[in-house]
Amino acid sequence: MIVLKSRREIDRMKAACTIVAEILEGLRAFVLPGATTYDLDAYASSEARKRNARCAFRGYHNYPNSLCCSPNDQVVHGIPSKNVLNSGDILSLDFGVVFDDFYGDAAVTLPVGEISETAKRLIAATEGSLYAAIDMAVPGNRLGDISSAVQTYVESRGFSVVRDFVGHGIGKNLHEDPQIPNYGFSGKGVKLKPGMVLAIEPMINEKSHEVKVLNDNWTVVTCDGGLSAHFEHTVAITEDGPEILTRI
Repeated sequence: MIVLKSRREIDRMKAACTIVAEILEGLRAFVLPGATTYDLDAYASSEARKRNARCAFRGYHNYPNSLCCSPNDQVVHGIPSKNVLNSGDILSLDFGVVFDDFYGDAAVTLPVGEISETAKRLIAATEGSLYAAIDMAVPGNRLGDISSAVQTYVESRGFSVVRDFVGHGIGKNLHEDPQIPNYGFSGKGVKLKPGMVLAIEPMINEKSHEVKVLNDNWTVVTCDGGLSAHFEHTVAITEDGPEILTRI
């Protein structure tokens, strides 16, 4: 069941989403060669506490940390560690909080030092596909218009769309209906209405779309070892068009 939010509820969600955006922005300064994702996780946890917010991922289905940190061929749900980041790596950071009973959720992929041209193009294509999808999040469109926008944007640039993991509705629960695939056909699916709030999150691979889950039961990696990038915004559909809530 899709839960429509009132303007007041969307404003409450925006408070949670602003906290997420601020913490992700703060993390940028620490994504450097020699840093560890363990330290990034500690920073995110500390900053959430300062804002009286609860980290959404810690304990969610027993996930052990506050921040998902997925370098290089890791697609999503990477667990922070004390392994050192190296120049040339790329790092996807996915973070969420609960504040005033509502969730916010966003993700970004960042370069570590100087990265390859392929990695730069992958990051740019993934972020571009997110905004192409957001442009479709208007009343009267269909969910498939969002999905198709991601797929068309990405595949025209020579990359592939992860099919095993999807975006989602969000509100008083981290994951709500509807699921939002990053591939599909425009004109298909649920009609978009004001009050819907969606976590739109393209996960894009350098090579094949195929992925697998490691033995920790969390970390998702590309099957062929190719790079992967991930961007996400929490977006409210309003009468005036899409409103990005996870933007400072």
